[in-house]
Amino acid sequence: MTTDALRTDRPSRKELGRVLMDSGALSSDWKPTFAAVDRALFLPDLMWPYDMKARASVPADRREDPDAWYDAADSNVPIVTQWDDGSHLGPGPGKLSTSSSSMPSVVYSLLQDLEVEEGMRVLDVGTGTGETAGALAHRLGGENVTTIEVDASVSGVARERLCRHGLYPHVVVGDGFKGHRDAAPYDRILATVGVRSVPPVWIEQTRPGGAILAPWGTLYTNADAMVRLEVTGDEAVGPFTRSVEFMKLRAQRGPTVHHADYLSAGPLEDAEQTTTDITEGEFVTGRFSDLPFVLGLRVPQCRQSVADKRDGQRPVWFYGLADQSWACVMFQDGERHASVWQSGPRCLWDEVTDAYRWWKDHGSPELTRFGLTATAHGQRAWLDDPANETWHVRPPA
Repeated sequence: MTTDALRTDRPSRKELGRVLMDSGALSSDWKPTFAAVDRALFLPDLMWPYDMKARASVPADRREDPDAWYDAADSNVPIVTQWDDGSHLGPGPGKLSTSSSSMPSVVYSLLQDLEVEEGMRVLDVGTGTGETAGALAHRLGGENVTTIEVDASVSGVARERLCRHGLYPHVVVGDGFKGHRDAAPYDRILATVGVRSVPPVWIEQTRPGGAILAPWGTLYTNADAMVRLEVTGDEAVGPFTRSVEFMKLRAQRGPTVHHADYLSAGPLEDAEQTTTDITEGEFVTGRFSDLPFVLGLRVPQCRQSVADKRDGQRPVWFYGLADQSWACVMFQDGERHASVWQSGPRCLWDEVTDAYRWWKDHGSPELTRFGLTATAHGQRAWLDDPANETWHVRPPA
């Protein structure tokens, strides 16, 4: 922050609180914390709030336009606070957002789902701006909250802001994927960074009967779902609760896909060509819809990429992450059947089609009907009940 005093009595912040209460994101027991822990105190002078109209992150600089900066701080939008692990300083957006302030509705929904009680000990994975750790410290007392962040500079700034606000959780620099054994065991572990596998040490560091709440996703897309796992001994079991999208832990970002590498290994003209009667409307269902998440559960080591539509055509690509298998389905307006190309050891479109048919045969279940069982030996997904059929979900290689 600058040396200017923070504006505290802001109508826009009061309106944000009302919106969160009306939507149910902010419960009555967290209302005093929202009033006491001001998001704006944890934000840098230069930040990049998400502009819903432009569908992009845009710069907001408190030094140049404080009114616009406060409007963004008090809006229910995510705000990027770091690009490219700190190597990009602005003023425009960088390539990869690597630290942020989550939407207030998401923050307080997660805190509500955490179901904390007085005296509980919590590990907050992914300190970021420090706001979530501050909210937990306000509610539970700083002595009961440990927050861990891999980026030393991000952690240091968060610590300073927390202290300025009179909040003193235990702030640790380290890899959140490894937890923090020194303060374990915890009653709750809350991750505000995405993972593709639940670390066994999180289970080890959580008391039996405790809970882990984390954004979890596959390699298929960047979309996540919150999972709430109850820890019973050496396993953690629970359902997915809602669609979300979080930045991934650095160790969990997954491999980079280079399109040209795949086509050079298996040129388009050499690929097997077929057709499919699955339509674009059935398959391309949107960023936060259930289908891509379910396909990720059922099709391992595969990345999907939905291209923009041009001249009535939309290609959807699939890349094998353990080899150079690839597939492409070309949807075209007015055509009942879409062209399909496949190349490599795996027939990826066939695998995706099988997963799609399975989903349809089971009544197109929403992601909230799925769940996860995590142990030191791996992860298994299930539908409706962990006692039902389960299948292995492989983490990144």
